[in-house]
Amino acid sequence: MSKEDSLQAKSQTTCCIVGGGPAGMMLGYMLARAGVDIIVLEKHKDFFRDFRGDTVHPSTLELMHELGLLNDFLRLPHQRLKATGGTFGGFAFRAADFSRVPTRCKFVALMPQWDFLDFLHRHARAFESFDLRMEHEVVDLLRQSGRVTGVEVQTPSGSQQIRADLVIGCDGRHSTVRKAAGLTVQEFGVPIDVLWFRITGASGVPERLLGNFNYGQALILIPRGDYFQAGLLIRKNSFDQLKSTGMDAFRDTIRRLAPQLGDGVNELKDWEQIKLLSVQINRLQRWYRPGLLCIGDAAHAMSPVGGVGINLAIQDAVGAANLLAQPLRENAVTESLLARLQKRREFPARVTQFLQMNAHRVLDRVFASHGPMEAPWQLKVMVGIPGLQHAVGRTLGVGVRPEHASGARRLSGLRKFCFAGMMLSAGILIGAMGANRLRSRRE
Repeated sequence: MSKEDSLQAKSQTTCCIVGGGPAGMMLGYMLARAGVDIIVLEKHKDFFRDFRGDTVHPSTLELMHELGLLNDFLRLPHQRLKATGGTFGGFAFRAADFSRVPTRCKFVALMPQWDFLDFLHRHARAFESFDLRMEHEVVDLLRQSGRVTGVEVQTPSGSQQIRADLVIGCDGRHSTVRKAAGLTVQEFGVPIDVLWFRITGASGVPERLLGNFNYGQALILIPRGDYFQAGLLIRKNSFDQLKSTGMDAFRDTIRRLAPQLGDGVNELKDWEQIKLLSVQINRLQRWYRPGLLCIGDAAHAMSPVGGVGINLAIQDAVGAANLLAQPLRENAVTESLLARLQKRREFPARVTQFLQMNAHRVLDRVFASHGPMEAPWQLKVMVGIPGLQHAVGRTLGVGVRPEHASGARRLSGLRKFCFAGMMLSAGILIGAMGANRLRSRRE
């Protein structure tokens, strides 16, 4: 029997990971690397899905270095985002600069998520204990005496049961695992959705993300080589109303916000080219049950603001692997250990969601404006503060409480710098909101 046939025949494992996204694949790789027998279950037949998060932040690139994978990883086609900025009305500004982030890679790597996942799979399958099963959709949990003991899976060949000492839900914001476990989700109101689409015309654009805020609207342009990945921020649940105005009106909106796109806007022919992301921010009150743990978006769904959701999920995976690898090998995972992991990883999730929710309030004020907008004085003052762009760069690039591969040598001062940058950015953001409203001139 081949290795593949032997793996597929298994119905018992030490750790069953539900979801083959960034958190699931990173966790699978690190646990298999540590000698833990694991099965990763992914419901799709491949990783190819467009408009997923494609940002690999400096904290994740640092992790790749610690795992000895960075040089190989950077050989994959990617773009390097060295700064973020934009225009507010007619005022151009730089928001974040990654040039002083205390990591080896001082940029955000833009890479299709399927390439990132294929890369992790290619390296993980070198370990005998790693088993990825595509087209395996988890539909329920198995239980015995109040403990989760495995999962029920729907496969192309029928239903199957896989038993495991620990099930880890990495299956995203619509997690089947957390629903089946009856875990309580705390929802936070979000005023925005995002419409993702592509537009040709990124050649010659500086290596920075561009935000365009005007006319009561916001458009994000991410340079991806010969095209932009564009995101139009809209009011929550307003997509149907927007579609009712017609595609011509939609193209006019994009032209008005980003006239530099020129004829590229004409590539938008129908609504099938526009993908709606229904934005959520939520968090589990409790991430675990006996025999079960949730991490990543399954534990805390993030807004796309800052593009940090994937990297936060990966940090969850690293923290889980570091804490659970030895107990899994020794069949010694306890509820108190899972609670300890939640306590460690919930703090950065809470801080990040706090910042995102305050950013949403600023966007809500943008939506309330009409006609050409003027940049608020607070923004003009902020961008002139020495070192602010570097502090924001540390906030976005590293975040709070970055995790490291077990045994890796850490860069001196990393944790101190990223936490200080996060708190500075939070204070400035909240102060800029204040009681002053964004002004607008009516046409």
